[in-house]
Amino acid sequence: MSDPATVLVLGARGRLGAAVTRAFAQAGWQVAAQVRPGAGSLPVIPNVRWVQALPWETEPLAQAAGHAPVVVQGLSPAYTHPAWRRDWPRLAEAGIAIGRRLGATLMLPGNVYNYGRAMPAVLREDTPQQADTVKGRIRVQLERQLAEATADGSLRAVVLRAGDFYGAGTGTLLDLVVAKTLPQGRVSWPAARMDVATPWAYLPDLARAFVAVARCREALAPFDTLHFAGHAATGADWVAALTRTACEAGWLAPDGTLRVSHLPWPLLRLAGLAVPTLAAVSEMRYLWQTPHRLDDSRLRVLTGPLPATPFAQAVREAVAALGLASPTPAAARAAV
Repeated sequence: MSDPATVLVLGARGRLGAAVTRAFAQAGWQVAAQVRPGAGSLPVIPNVRWVQALPWETEPLAQAAGHAPVVVQGLSPAYTHPAWRRDWPRLAEAGIAIGRRLGATLMLPGNVYNYGRAMPAVLREDTPQQADTVKGRIRVQLERQLAEATADGSLRAVVLRAGDFYGAGTGTLLDLVVAKTLPQGRVSWPAARMDVATPWAYLPDLARAFVAVARCREALAPFDTLHFAGHAATGADWVAALTRTACEAGWLAPDGTLRVSHLPWPLLRLAGLAVPTLAAVSEMRYLWQTPHRLDDSRLRVLTGPLPATPFAQAVREAVAALGLASPTPAAARAAV
């Protein structure tokens, strides 16, 4: 199947949206990249046309997108329970509306919240979803809403489920928590145990997977779900990769050791009484205590081999993309 002319990316300045915009453009697609009006200076990117409109302004978006057969929903609310309850229904309806208007396939990133605390070690597309958190129940309802929207044939939809995002800029757990103080030789890990493997999605790799699935979309059911495995990495894996990166940057001596601290979950839970974001974070503590990974067998059968950046290289590139401060003169001398 030849590449279609255009893909519409909703939320093209967000973490996922920006990565997906670049990946489709680099693959030769024309990208209508939605941003909110007044978004400020927008970069010039080959094959990318910026569209300043609100997500629910269906007609202006449809006119800008032309006959785009694919829409990527890259929008997401702020990471609080009130924001998710308030904003996800409207964002979901916006994606469904423009997808129907174009007769397109709507693509949505998914996560593992759907499975709940009792999730098994290996998560497949048919694994029972037993969400028992606020965000998990919202995600289950969102995917049910998408499935119901495809029933009349006016829309197709696919959820590409992945682990924690990292890479391609700021705003992820990597820079907000884990590597925030890496130039000072310190990292913070969410769990007390360092041997629990969880799935991580390097955003450039995940974005390329979106492109590959878009090319094969006609082989999918009207509503379908696929899993992107990414990297199944433990805290020890992350510390080892970050140690190498810090040594290469001169933040550590060649034989240096990173100091590792752990999130104070009881304090976070207490602070969550006053800070909504911390309340939402605290609810997800179980993810760091429960080993799990995503089985991507169906995805690989559909698309064939996908580009996969080795973990150590992905961590190095992700840290470089954060624009962290250069090493101090003393650290640079120590690394020589």
